[in-house]
Amino acid sequence: MFRKATSLVTLTVALGLFTSPLYASQQTVMAQLTHAPQVPPPITRSIPARVMVNLEAKEYVGDFADGKQYKFWSFNGTVPGPMIRVRVGDTVELHLKNHANNRFPHNIDLHAVNGPGGGAGVSLVAPGQEAAFAFKALNPGLYIYHCASPVPNIPAHIANGMYGMILVEPESGLPKVDREFYILQSEFFTKPADEPNVLELSMEKGLAEHPDYVVLNGKPGILTGDGALQAKAGETVRMYYGNIGPNSIASFHIIGEIFDTVYMEGAIGGQLNHNVQTTLVPSAGSTIVEFKVDGPADLLLVDHSIFRVAKGAVGILSVTGDEHPTIFKNLRTP
Repeated sequence: MFRKATSLVTLTVALGLFTSPLYASQQTVMAQLTHAPQVPPPITRSIPARVMVNLEAKEYVGDFADGKQYKFWSFNGTVPGPMIRVRVGDTVELHLKNHANNRFPHNIDLHAVNGPGGGAGVSLVAPGQEAAFAFKALNPGLYIYHCASPVPNIPAHIANGMYGMILVEPESGLPKVDREFYILQSEFFTKPADEPNVLELSMEKGLAEHPDYVVLNGKPGILTGDGALQAKAGETVRMYYGNIGPNSIASFHIIGEIFDTVYMEGAIGGQLNHNVQTTLVPSAGSTIVEFKVDGPADLLLVDHSIFRVAKGAVGILSVTGDEHPTIFKNLRTP
């Protein structure tokens, strides 16, 4: 299986994909990858480019929850993986390395790709190896990417942390906003590992669809306290919100805010909804929400399947600035 993937990459290079006339008139740029909750800057180019993306599959043990660690599988050593931002018409050249110390083969399926397995069909690589492929970004939208390796099985790679998002901007770009954030919801199904205070995937809990944790950006509470998102009253905020599942639909809501605009299911150029209280985000799906923050408050980001808050699906958008008593006023006498 690994020989087949490697031979496909070799054949692709031999056929001249990476030196073809497709690239002849295109500027080559390195993708600016960011870790959640940061978002790459908007695309300012007016013409398509050849965009280079470098990712590495990495298995590691890292801090998780309740004083315990977890055996994560990741892209670029973080869960979720980095956010990628390109524009319609770009040719994206993606290189995926599998770290030499890993145990398992890995690949990548980008939902923005029109091609075999979203790229997974030609990118399965053994530890210490590298795969590469190119695709043209045809459809604007916010898309999930994830590992789809069949060894040991696809759900294990997703449940252990191998996911992220890629934004394909329209040719004209998106409307300017003051703040942008990258948030990805996921479920963890855990059991004790052989090492003390280390957790690993429980396939039994995954099959039963009973997660121990439902989290934002990879860990319970990472978007609270010092990790809370920041904004100022009067600013317009855009959130790129994904839900990898791997099983459950999310009900994204911000307590104390109303979404002025929702790009349903992350589609750009499709239906826009306005004045939305809660929006559904399917497993392996996304949404883009925009709203103006009117006054100072600590606004809670939640999955309004509300018991999931107790499992970790909560964050804070901390808004500072002047009070606006015409919008909200506390009438209680001091």
